[in-house]
Amino acid sequence: MLLVGLVLLLALTLAGPVRQFLAGRAELTRLAAEGTALDQRIADLQTQLERQADPAYTTRQARERLTYVLPGDRLVVVVDGEAVEGDAGTVPEPAPAQLPWYEALLHSVAVADGEPGR
Repeated sequence: MLLVGLVLLLALTLAGPVRQFLAGRAELTRLAAEGTALDQRIADLQTQLERQADPAYTTRQARERLTYVLPGDRLVVVVDGEAVEGDAGTVPEPAPAQLPWYEALLHSVAVADGEPGR
């Protein structure tokens, strides 16, 4: 009976440290996996940095994201289902200025009255 009691006492005494040892090993495994993931992230960011240092990549991104075009290129933009074309080397002519409705009314009255110069 005394021997069984000593074995139980020894098992209870060692249970805490064994549990802490196993928890520490699990934490080390988790930290190692996190370190590997961070190393992969570093490699991905380094690759992205090298790619962004390339002028051709920068030009391509400016054309895609900002819709930049070089002079002489044709730009086609689809707005509300309709294709709108433009030339990158030319500036579109401004639309004629529209008069406010009240000035247009006064102008049409003046023209109807026979004063086209006004």
